[in-house]
Amino acid sequence: MAQDLTPVRDGIDKIDNTIVELLKERLSLAKTIGKLKNESKRAKWDPLRERQIYERLTKLNDGVFPKDALHSIFHEIITTCRLSQQKIAVSYLGPEATFTHLAGVKYFGHSATYSPMESIADVFSEVEKGRTQYGIVPVENSIEGAVFSTLDSFMKFRTKICGEVRMEITHNLVCKSGDIKDIQTVASHTQPLAQCREWLRKHLPTCPTLPVFSTGAAAQMAANNPNIGAIASSLAIKTYELQVVVKGIEDYRGNTTRFLVIGKESPTPSGADRTSLLLGIKERPGALNEILSVIARAGINLAKIESRPIKGKQWKYLFFLDLMGHIDDQHIKDCCTTLKALCSYFEWLGSYPVTEESSPDA
Repeated sequence: MAQDLTPVRDGIDKIDNTIVELLKERLSLAKTIGKLKNESKRAKWDPLRERQIYERLTKLNDGVFPKDALHSIFHEIITTCRLSQQKIAVSYLGPEATFTHLAGVKYFGHSATYSPMESIADVFSEVEKGRTQYGIVPVENSIEGAVFSTLDSFMKFRTKICGEVRMEITHNLVCKSGDIKDIQTVASHTQPLAQCREWLRKHLPTCPTLPVFSTGAAAQMAANNPNIGAIASSLAIKTYELQVVVKGIEDYRGNTTRFLVIGKESPTPSGADRTSLLLGIKERPGALNEILSVIARAGINLAKIESRPIKGKQWKYLFFLDLMGHIDDQHIKDCCTTLKALCSYFEWLGSYPVTEESSPDA
């Protein structure tokens, strides 16, 4: 005879009821903290406190509950409670269901208000003008490299980097019918098209590709035209009621995109941070080597360096650098003071917590 499940299910219901009551209590306490922070004019977000919470919960869990799931659950709880202190509006490269949208949800949770923009420059503009508190933009891909429109926007707009998100990207070929025979054109953003180049050449050799400004836009086109296939996110499939033709058509596994969260102010130190700089080098022999030597002598890990031409000035470049550490760390602060004196142009773009996935020790 099958064992009666009723007592077990009653036990689960009792636990669920307790969880809901505790969540309500946690939300109330978070609102109280928000009021106290308003009175003392303290920042709503304390990244060090959040890191300590995750570390404590991971230790308390002792490996029983799956670590990634535990982190995901408490991330949603923490972000929801933080948003109860102040409602947050986030702009992103739209339309709805782009990978940038997914990255925003991963970082801010589902409780934030999301506003799609037509270009990366528009995201920067919304934040600079204060129409949204935060924006999220792609900055580099592990296969295709830097997203130059994002780097160029840092040269044009006055914002600060507040955080980063790293997402493993899986590309799906989708269309209205789900039948590959109906596809006459494949649309997507230029980076996904490049990341799926070999698959498309092998399986759809006669189909032209159509670059558009986002994967979400490609999904919209596929929803409106049965002969267009799109390379799009899993969220786009649900949003635009498309059918999957083939999953995972990227040429290389482990394809990861790094996104940056931009805002008006960078957060306080978390204990594991990254500092981004924008530098102009003086025209003299060994100038770049001098800059790199200053960083090396300070014992600072240079995580990234990228050059971009200055528009309107032939053969003039600015350099984007990522240093491991926070601007408030004394050795980073001293190094930046020296760099400022040596460079023709110096701008601190922000200091922000390193994501767990992107930690050098991970």
